[in-house]
Amino acid sequence: MTGTSESPTPAPDREIWDVVIIGGGAAGLSAALILARARRRVLVLDTQEPRNRFAPHMHGVLSRDGYAPLDLVADGRREVRAADGVIVDARAIEARATGDGFEVVTADGARFTGRRLIVASGMRDALPDIPGLAEQWGRGVVACPYCDGYEASGRAIGVLLGSAAGVHKAHMLRAYSDDITVFTALAEALPEQDRRVLAQRGIRIDDRVVTGVVTEGDRVNALRLVDGAVVQVDVVFAEPAMAARDDVLRQLGADRAEGPMGAWTAVDALGRTSVPGVWAVGNAANPGALVPIAMGSGATAALAVNGEMIAEEVAAAQAAVAVRTSEEAA
Repeated sequence: MTGTSESPTPAPDREIWDVVIIGGGAAGLSAALILARARRRVLVLDTQEPRNRFAPHMHGVLSRDGYAPLDLVADGRREVRAADGVIVDARAIEARATGDGFEVVTADGARFTGRRLIVASGMRDALPDIPGLAEQWGRGVVACPYCDGYEASGRAIGVLLGSAAGVHKAHMLRAYSDDITVFTALAEALPEQDRRVLAQRGIRIDDRVVTGVVTEGDRVNALRLVDGAVVQVDVVFAEPAMAARDDVLRQLGADRAEGPMGAWTAVDALGRTSVPGVWAVGNAANPGALVPIAMGSGATAALAVNGEMIAEEVAAAQAAVAVRTSEEAA
């Protein structure tokens, strides 16, 4: 991946973009590609910090299973630029509505104006403060059974619960292994019924506090517990706290809605927020969006944005025709 834009940074005082996209991960680049190919003037502001950048491979992505996430992003950047989209490596920190659409301010003070705004800024994961956990994040410590469960087949799996509701993850993983231990110390007390169901399915429960990750070379080997005991595991499924990178959406006043994973920006089926002209896609709008879902949401929003802009252009032409017809009649 290149560290700087291949195109010169456009002059913000002279440029009005059709669409400014904040975030250049799978969702943002998918939207940018479709809009650029529709001959819209598209600017992507990207920090090159996709959520899955710590993982060496993606899974469950059709035709890209096992592909490196950063390679997918690099491919996407090349494709967007090939269609004349512009990508600038910058962090968007402010946004406001203007007469021309929306002005976005970056950390280095640049200002960009777009007629429409797509926010694809993603989210961040906050791991439990357990020594060794962060160092293995994306490799021996993962979060998503759909992304990494298959690779854990037949292995010793540890599940670090962050909440009682997280027990569902252990049940999801039961399809892959009969050697699963659920560590509950980070969660509230598990209801007795949940404990019995776990036991019925052959899933062990350990209530002791986890104090560290034991590695052998660069691989997870075990979890160390508060009493000094060591429980052998090959992979750990954690339950990080998730937070949207949604400062810009909050500044613009976009509504939120409560969901299973907390309050998140509310969008309709096309990705529209409550702020006219602003869309949110990928993990900025859906904390459960895996890469294919994020890509699809970006494409869906792009189609809606382009359709809306075409409708405006047609309406303007119709108005011009009506004026001309009126003048000719007079």
